[in-house]
Amino acid sequence: MAYTREEVRDAVERAGDEHWQALIRHHEDAYPASRPTPGDVCRAEAERLNRLGLGDAADLMLVETRVERTDSTIRIVHVFEYGPHKVRLLTEPFEGYGGEEA
Repeated sequence: MAYTREEVRDAVERAGDEHWQALIRHHEDAYPASRPTPGDVCRAEAERLNRLGLGDAADLMLVETRVERTDSTIRIVHVFEYGPHKVRLLTEPFEGYGGEEA
C-alpha cells in the first residue's frame, strides 16, 4: 500500500519533536524566500518512497523519519522495521527541498 503525506508526517513526529521543528524552521527561516512547507516535504517524501517501491513492500513498516537541517536544505533518513524480527533498516540520507524541488 502506498505511503501518504500523513504517514510520513506521523513518522517524523515519532522521531521526536526536534525533527518536526527542523521541517518548520527550514520553511520559516527562509522568509522571504520560498521553501516547501512541512506538508509539502512530507507529500514529496511519500511520493519518493513510493517511486522507490517501498510503499508496496509488505514486510516493511515505516517507523520514523529523521530530519536534519543543513545550510540550505534538509537531510532525511527513513527508519523501517523489516520482517517478524523487526530488524531496523535505514535509508540512505536524502538531501534536498531547498526550494526548487517541491
